[in-house]
Amino acid sequence: MKDFSADIFRRGELSAEEEKLIKSLPANMHPMTQLSAGVLICQPSSKFAKAYQDGVHKSKYWEPTLEDALDLCAKVSRIAAIVYNNSYGGALPDRDSSLDYGANYANQLGFKDQEFWELMRLYITIHADHEGGNVSAHATHLVGSALSDPYLSFSAGMNGLAGPLHGLANQECLNYILGFADKYGENWTHDDVATHMHNTLKSGKVVPGYGHAVLRKTDPRFMCELEFAEQFIKGSNLIEIVKANYEVIPRELGNLGKVSNPFPNVDAGSGALLMHYGLTQTDYYTVLFGVSRAFGVAPA
Repeated sequence: MKDFSADIFRRGELSAEEEKLIKSLPANMHPMTQLSAGVLICQPSSKFAKAYQDGVHKSKYWEPTLEDALDLCAKVSRIAAIVYNNSYGGALPDRDSSLDYGANYANQLGFKDQEFWELMRLYITIHADHEGGNVSAHATHLVGSALSDPYLSFSAGMNGLAGPLHGLANQECLNYILGFADKYGENWTHDDVATHMHNTLKSGKVVPGYGHAVLRKTDPRFMCELEFAEQFIKGSNLIEIVKANYEVIPRELGNLGKVSNPFPNVDAGSGALLMHYGLTQTDYYTVLFGVSRAFGVAPA
């Protein structure tokens, strides 16, 4: 693992020209657009594209593809850190070879809290893989099937992830929690949680963060988030609301008799955890998802 971590760190260095071009992207460009463009800026360094142009035998396609996949996974956090700096200002710390991947990424965003570093380790791990049928994974693999290199393919996947029906799920969940907190303050009850849920359904909306296209039980990734909160976070109203939702909403949805999976998915808690540690720029949350997703789709 030491050798692998060192290799990933080495691969993650952007050229001076790449850094300059990514830093030149306009601040009013959406962070996901910047992420996609930043990945494309690094595409000229694709080892697969060069090998294919040089006539590599098809039995050897996998070798430069794997090299690109590892390079992409290594570089995407630096790209995303520059995007954060472009969009919101502040410092842009250099990469630190003494830190692991998650801590390095968090540090480049300007977060020094080691609990937040631990959250980034968890976040990147549990958001990496999401089966192959969702938009970002499918789009990445679809474009890759045309022998587009991993940079082109992953950029396409990020364009799909940027869609509001895909990558905005954790923001929708957070907005649901914030809306509840605005209405009921800190002296809410479990009955208030049930009432808010039913009023949401009566208004023609869904309850974000509950249900899953594949799973028919509580998402184990949500349980990882809950365990993190139990260990590190005390006295947060937002986190207490997340816990109460988990206790109340599955029961209430189940009682309706119409919901095949009333249980929480990974998005039900992630936004509240990020907000707790001060990452309040919700339009950046999908970029975090994208950094993680690289590890799920690129090597595959």
